Order: sequence, then C-alpha cells, then structure tokens
Amino acid sequence: MDSRYPSIEMLADRAKKRMPGFAYDYLTGGCFSDINVARNTQDIRAIQLRPNYLRDFNGASQTTHLFGKTYDAPFGIAPVGLQGLMWPKSCEILAQAAKQHNVPFCLSTVGTSSIETIAEITKGDFWFQLYHPTQNQLRDQLLERAAQAGCKTLVLLADTPTFAYRPKEIRNGLSIPPQMTLRNILQIAGHPRWALEQLLAGQPEFKTMKPYIPDGLNMQHLGLFMDKTFSGRLTEDKIKAIRDQWQGNLVIKGIVNPDDAEIAIRLGVDGLIVSNHGGRQLDSGESTIKPLTALAEKYSDTVTLMMDGGIRSGADVASTLASGAKFTFLGRAPMFGACALGAEGGNQVLEILKRQLQQVMEQVGCEQITDLPKHLITQTMG
Repeated sequence: MDSRYPSIEMLADRAKKRMPGFAYDYLTGGCFSDINVARNTQDIRAIQLRPNYLRDFNGASQTTHLFGKTYDAPFGIAPVGLQGLMWPKSCEILAQAAKQHNVPFCLSTVGTSSIETIAEITKGDFWFQLYHPTQNQLRDQLLERAAQAGCKTLVLLADTPTFAYRPKEIRNGLSIPPQMTLRNILQIAGHPRWALEQLLAGQPEFKTMKPYIPDGLNMQHLGLFMDKTFSGRLTEDKIKAIRDQWQGNLVIKGIVNPDDAEIAIRLGVDGLIVSNHGGRQLDSGESTIKPLTALAEKYSDTVTLMMDGGIRSGADVASTLASGAKFTFLGRAPMFGACALGAEGGNQVLEILKRQLQQVMEQVGCEQITDLPKHLITQTMG
C-alpha cells in the first residue's frame, strides 16, 4: 500500500488535483443540490458499534460466502458509467484489482469497457448490471453476451426510471468526449497527465453498446440515441421475462421500498441491492442505510440483501454489515483510487478497505463477518 495515501479521503484529494473539473464533478456530484450524496455517508457514520474486550478472541476473518462463491472480503466494486472519461482505462484497472483481491467487479451497461474485455480480465468472474433496453431484441443480445462471457450474476437496475437533473453535468456539457467549450479546454490544459493518458488510451466509448450504435453520430445524436434506447421503468413483466431467460443469479438494484421488495421476491430474484444510485437520482430520498435496516428486519432470511451508496471506508463497511447487509458495494471510492494513482489505484483502495475493516473487527472482537450485527447499538438508528 502506498503510505502517502492511506485513506479514501486522501485519494479523493489527490484525484481532484489530477482530473479536469468536469470529470471530478461527474464522479462526485449528485442530482439537484447533492443533499442525498452527503446524507448517505452521514447516516452510515451515525451508526455505532459496541466492542467486547474481555471475551476470548480467535482472530477476525473477512471471508464471505455469496451466491455459492467465496470472496476474500464482504465488498465489491459497483458499476459506474463513463469510467474512462474520469480516468483512462479505469474500468480495466478496477476489474484487474477486483480479480487480484478476489472480490466481485460489476460492469455497467454504459461503462467504457466491453463485456468481453472484462470477462477476459476477470476470467469470467464478474457481474453485469443491465440498464433495461426499450427493445427486447437488444436485451436478449446483451444477456446472451454476458452469459457467453461467463457472467453468473446479473443486476437489473430499477432506480433510473427517468434521467436525473444534475446541474454540474448540465453546466459542463458532459458527454463522450466532453464538449470542447473554452471552460473545458482550459480544464484539460491544466491537467496534462490526464490528457496524455487519454491520448494513449484512445477516446472513451460505450464499448459494450458500440455494436448497436449507428456509425457517424455526433455527440448530440449519440445522446439522443442512448436516451431513446434506455428510457422506461423496470416493470414486473420485464423482470419475469428476464427471470425466465437468465440461468444465473438475478439481483435487482435500487430497492428501498418494502412494496418493491415484496414484488421482487415474489418474482424469484436471488438478491436485492438497497441503493439510491449514489444520491444521483432523488435528492429528497432516504439515505440507503435507513431502508436497509428496515428491509433487513423483514427479509434477511428470505433474500440476500446487499447495499451500496455512501460507503467510504472499512468502518462504513462494518457499520453497513452490522445493520443487516450481507454484502456491500462501493462506486466512488475505487474510482478515487484509479483517478489518484492510475494503474495502482484499485489495489490501493481495496487494501485500505480490507485493513480498515480488519482493524474494526479486531477492535470490537468480531471473528466473522456474519457476527457484526451482534455489535450494533440499535438505538443510534432512531
């Protein structure tokens, strides 16, 4: 581990210095006033754990069993769109780190690496998050590619029924590549390392979607094409069709409402990821830890409950697991690592998280991940 940057906050500070402003805004920003981005982390950090100091303790293990596979830690790398715009090849960097550390990597439909490339890096050990297309033919093609590449876990995204209003992205004219306004040109000129890395890596593209995008579209028309291709809600009929077709694990991400959880469980999903899209879709919504706690009380023995959103440290992972999650995912934190340290950034983040989580478990006297709920001080959740 690089001792100059031993925390996610320090990596975020370095990343900000190495990235053009429009790229950093995209990584850190939410919708409207960024209220729910901050609330996610604040509410996790309101949680308190109770230590046991006078009991026998045989050491702490982070080994986690999930969907028939054993992972070395109870967290994975969440899907993030446009990764290559924030730092060149960051999607591949993080997939490689996840494989090395034996934790799951989840690829977004709108990531900047293809299903096949990530499958090669991870030896087929990856998850794929599907933005449900408006056309069933495209859905079927994407599912077939994921299955052929070895993907065993499919994540259906439920929390993007409409495109969010994100003021920073509107101001920055965010696209791939970014619009060359004078403001953006000056930002790029002030970050020559980023510009050089982009030049060497080539223009970032929606690599998984590239076979379906008509040739010769300018940026405006590409945006319209993507909007048209992925507009619409995830419905019961859509979930049923995929459950019938997909032979692997099926997870729905973006569940915060018990009514939605009931529907998903009835339709036969294997897992739910409690998420609010990192605070990027609904500024007035709950933080993710609040609905997780409520859902865990009712459904923890029925379906595999996971969570992402707001997790920035190993202590945050511990608090989330103590609150009822069986597994956690992080999106921004690994990206801070890639943007701060390039090829070594993914390893840095995963090593930080593992060391921090290990310290918390040893401090409170928790030997197994599944025992963390025993250390939760429940009254702190109100």
